[in-house]
Amino acid sequence: MASEEFSGNYMEKHQAAAAVVDFFPASIRELRHSAEGVFEFLTDNGVLMQLRLVAEGIVRFRFSPEGRFEDDFSYAVDPAFRPELPDHELIEFADGYALKTGHLSVRIARQGLKVTITDTVSGKILCQDDKGYHWEDNKQFGGEIVKMSKVCQNGEYFYGLGDKSCDLNLRGRRFQLWGSDTYAYGPETDPLYKNVPFYLSLCRGRSYGIFFDNTFRTGFDFGSEKPNVTTFSAQGGEMNYYFIHGNTPLDVVRRYTQLTGLPEMPPLWALGYHQCKWSYYPEAAVRNIARGFRDRKIPCDAIYLDIDYMDGYRCFTWDAERFPSPKKMVQELEQEGFKTVAIIDPGLKIDPLYPVWVEGIEKGYFCRRQDGNLMKGSVWPGLCHFPDFTRPEVRHWWADQFHALIGETGVHGIWNDMNEPAVFEEGTFPHDVRHDYDGHPCSHRKAHNIYGMQMIRATKEGLRRFGKGRRPFSITRSAYAGTQRFACGWTGDNVASWEHLNMANTQCQRLATSGMSFIGSDIGGFIETPSPELYLRWVQLAVFHPFFRTHSSGDHGEQEPWSFGEDTTDWVKRAIEMRYRLLPTIYTAFRQYVKDGTPMLRSLPLVDHQNPDAYWRSAEFYFGDHLYVVPIMAEGEEGRFLYLPRSEWFAYHDDSRPKAVATDIWIECPIDRIPVFVRAGAVIPHWPLQQWVGQIPHPEPELRAWWKDGSETSAWYEDEGDGELWKDGVFRDSVIQLEGGEGKIRLSREWQGTWSPGYDAVNLTFCGIGSADPELNVVIDGQETTATRGEDGRYRARAPKDFRDVEIEWAPVDIDAKEGRKVEA
Repeated sequence: MASEEFSGNYMEKHQAAAAVVDFFPASIRELRHSAEGVFEFLTDNGVLMQLRLVAEGIVRFRFSPEGRFEDDFSYAVDPAFRPELPDHELIEFADGYALKTGHLSVRIARQGLKVTITDTVSGKILCQDDKGYHWEDNKQFGGEIVKMSKVCQNGEYFYGLGDKSCDLNLRGRRFQLWGSDTYAYGPETDPLYKNVPFYLSLCRGRSYGIFFDNTFRTGFDFGSEKPNVTTFSAQGGEMNYYFIHGNTPLDVVRRYTQLTGLPEMPPLWALGYHQCKWSYYPEAAVRNIARGFRDRKIPCDAIYLDIDYMDGYRCFTWDAERFPSPKKMVQELEQEGFKTVAIIDPGLKIDPLYPVWVEGIEKGYFCRRQDGNLMKGSVWPGLCHFPDFTRPEVRHWWADQFHALIGETGVHGIWNDMNEPAVFEEGTFPHDVRHDYDGHPCSHRKAHNIYGMQMIRATKEGLRRFGKGRRPFSITRSAYAGTQRFACGWTGDNVASWEHLNMANTQCQRLATSGMSFIGSDIGGFIETPSPELYLRWVQLAVFHPFFRTHSSGDHGEQEPWSFGEDTTDWVKRAIEMRYRLLPTIYTAFRQYVKDGTPMLRSLPLVDHQNPDAYWRSAEFYFGDHLYVVPIMAEGEEGRFLYLPRSEWFAYHDDSRPKAVATDIWIECPIDRIPVFVRAGAVIPHWPLQQWVGQIPHPEPELRAWWKDGSETSAWYEDEGDGELWKDGVFRDSVIQLEGGEGKIRLSREWQGTWSPGYDAVNLTFCGIGSADPELNVVIDGQETTATRGEDGRYRARAPKDFRDVEIEWAPVDIDAKEGRKVEA
């Protein structure tokens, strides 16, 4: 018996060892210069590496163990990305080659194709192969399991990878990308919903990014198995990755986002507050929710309909008993300032009386198994078939289905859920399901991670086609790199807990680093019921998340802003009102994201990258250029220590100035206060309070300018808030330069674009001025006027809408010199 056990164990170990055999490139035998900026290196054992200079700071690497490449196709890389080829020089050495551009030196070792990339300005190594490219044969499915290993340097840290729910810094951890329906996920749950194979490295102030464009199940290890090695691998496909360099981490993120695609400007209402629940029905319940907002004067722009609005959960239908007049309801809600957003899932019920399913069957648009049978899976309607969204004609057909919902009924936005894809039986599709993959037929092993992306792509097209010139608003749960071109997203089925509040903070920062800034979480938690304090603190955090929505499962209690008592309702209302006053600032940050790929949420390491103390910080974050947000993340916390980066700051609410910087300082955080700091010299645009976007047709903006002894540049973007004219330059994109000194501020303004605002004047507010005079003289475009001091110590004046130059002077008084003044953010 013992010998049999020994024999069995020996055979298992022997078979396991024999099953994993890694292969490596041999020595370079041939160099081919196949196109401008493209170099191919062929080894003695037939391995082919292609190096392509994509743009300044972006280098692409492809590897094939067979000496040839399949068709070059990517869902992630934006077809509109057309960069200039940088100047370059190829140099041959005894031990290999070096390709040099203005900022990078890429050295390829003659033996093994190992790559070392150096910053030519500093001479420092940025990224260096450990084993480099290697592979093993995939015995089960064919093809190769492709692998890359690189040196993990001392002091090197990593960020990105989409919606991972752990700490912001990924060093010492490993992850997978395989879109999964993860109900009530936790901080160790992996994988999650989104598949963004991009990470950012930061080491002693130097930064680079890796984008591994492979849609198979992928793995990343940031020094978990071996502390000095970083690896990424995939269960199939090609080793195909982009090295992305920039002078700062923000530059790296911008270049990655430009590569995978810039988003479009959203309708401005989409940046307002949204209310959602599984589910608001019947029609009377929806109207009651709308009335609850307007009666209490709590701003809100959108109400959502979850799956219970449908007839038996059949997509593109209405339950005639619950919603007898959907068009009338949607129109009347819009008259009250509410846009209606409806959910649509990918599974279409198998039902010969269901026209959408019948048409899909007749046209052969559903996914099939390897042997030709249709893929079947159970979701909310029961057994369903699923469209193959990787076929262009299927995406076109899917877009057509929105004619009634969008074009006739008037729904303004569509929310795609369950699109990982999720099914009840096995979690997702079997591996043998076949997909067209835009003319590159494959199995679900390759198409799984992009299925949701292609669904939301088709959905967005339907919104555009039938939206009557409106900007599309679409939401997705699943995503692959580049999905920011098609939709915003949320972090999935979270839980009402303080732990999940912390996770929401880091997840949204991480997704912004990964190119997806239009992101938010289910405020208060989707599962279970938050305490009043937890709900309030979550709303206060989410004021600074671009997608601002409360959503709950509905089976644990109510979760509207007025559901937690009068005091909490009042505090929540104030937080939402703050969001509406800041909408011009949020819109401006979105414009920077659309124009340059600059993330709206900026983690501390992205901005304070020269300071290693910031590399592990994840609670505080920047919103846009000049706001620094310090969310309250623990129960009962009304004061906390925070890390304040080295700069000059004012507290947003009262203009007090903290004395310490770049260290932990104590601040007071009353329950009704969102701790926010403003960079000295910033000019922050505001709006008067509205109950919904457009309630005031041409709201007069307020520009709040904070004093600085020096200069600072701020942006301010405006357009109609909807429609497509912004693409033709019908906007006003202002740059405002503040110059300050002892007892003075000067604002200089220039703008681009042809849009002319409908308002007549701009309200100017000067903050942080050390003066007690009731009035100060102001000169606006050469005309003298007066700025009046308010009870808050700020000075206010009015300027013409087209002002270009403002000067204000005063006799300085140090009003912050009083002992014992507390900093309240």
